[in-house]
Amino acid sequence: MIGGIGRAVAVLFAKEGADIAIVYLNEHRDARETKRLVETEGCKCLLIAGDVGREKFCKDAVQRTSREFGRINILVNDAAEQHPQEWITKITEKQLERTFRTNIFSMFFMTKAVIRHFKNGGNIISTTSVTAYQGSPHLLDYSSTKGAIVAFTRSLAQALAEKKIRVNAVAPGPIWMPLIPRLSRPNEVATFGSDTRMGRAGEPEEVATCFVFFASDDSSYTTGQVLHPNGGRVVNG
Repeated sequence: MIGGIGRAVAVLFAKEGADIAIVYLNEHRDARETKRLVETEGCKCLLIAGDVGREKFCKDAVQRTSREFGRINILVNDAAEQHPQEWITKITEKQLERTFRTNIFSMFFMTKAVIRHFKNGGNIISTTSVTAYQGSPHLLDYSSTKGAIVAFTRSLAQALAEKKIRVNAVAPGPIWMPLIPRLSRPNEVATFGSDTRMGRAGEPEEVATCFVFFASDDSSYTTGQVLHPNGGRVVNG
């Protein structure tokens, strides 16, 4: 869904003067609204619909972005899906593969496609989750992918440091997003985020600043790290 954190990140990057390509699955209305908000800031916005779980699509999306803008400086890996299940036996092979394809395979595919377009360094910023550190009993496959993203970030940062490509990640806690009411029970929606130290869920705009920091020269000595906008949960990670 091109709302929530993804939209907030796109708009904040636009406020900093960045032209943006947004890759999404089929949320055309949300994508058009995000494009409108980006263009309101005076920046260009390219919309590309397709499945990031497929390598060919990722290659095509990167090529199209390069042709449109002439260069690529930053890759934000933010695509994800989750399917809560009460018990591990409810997680089908199809669900397991789909979750991993969208949440972690896509990061390999997009990174492989984009790094040759980086000139004189670059930035890769991925979205992991507090569930990578604390776990989640009803999101076994989702939290597993988020743990993989942490390892991916740390390993890729080491692999690309000599090429002056910095790789970092953001691990949000409970953040208000359009999908929360759809995926949660009514009583869970009412108390969502209340168990954090700050006693509330975060807003997408409170997460977006982490991405802009990692993309800026203010973080020029930072790679392989994770920021934790999570309302005060201590995860030691």
